[in-house]
Amino acid sequence: MAERKARVERNTLETQITVEINLDGTGKACFDTGVPFLDHMMDQIARHGMMDLDITCKGDLEIDDHHTVEDIGITLGQAFKQAVGDKKGIRRYGHAYVPLDEALSRVVIDLSGRPGLLMDVPYTRAVVGGFDVDLFAEFFQGFVNHSMVTLHIDNLKGKNTHHQIETVFKAFGRALRMAVEMDERMAGITPSTKGAL
Repeated sequence: MAERKARVERNTLETQITVEINLDGTGKACFDTGVPFLDHMMDQIARHGMMDLDITCKGDLEIDDHHTVEDIGITLGQAFKQAVGDKKGIRRYGHAYVPLDEALSRVVIDLSGRPGLLMDVPYTRAVVGGFDVDLFAEFFQGFVNHSMVTLHIDNLKGKNTHHQIETVFKAFGRALRMAVEMDERMAGITPSTKGAL
């Protein structure tokens, strides 16, 4: 099987980003985004998704974190789409429930070729560690728009906002891992009655 890797650069007047991804990695991660809480969440994707991720970003953080967070979602989505390739032989669907103390989240993904995000996370606080938690919706919207996946995110329980967010990202990593796994019964087959995704 060919290595499922990609490297994408995205340069705008607001951000300069490089993302490297290996879907068949070991969870190795390296981040330099200037947003520590975002780096912590990206680490959850790598570790629980068992994919290698290297993300660097120079963004206009003097304004706020918005452009950096959204544009990293966009660039990660582009890299993911490129790395997953023609999707032949993959499971296509992935899901995970992840708890962290009192918090519990569910993430379900379909590598459908159609962008869609339904996200229901009732945060108990608006800011964690100086980070505006509303920006995670921008991250995931950027990701789905450019990876062309359908993504359902639900925080089912939680009182601690850090725990709510961390369960979402751990579940997201695990759902991605399941969806991109090769299914030997589907070898060489596109998992769609349309014959294309």
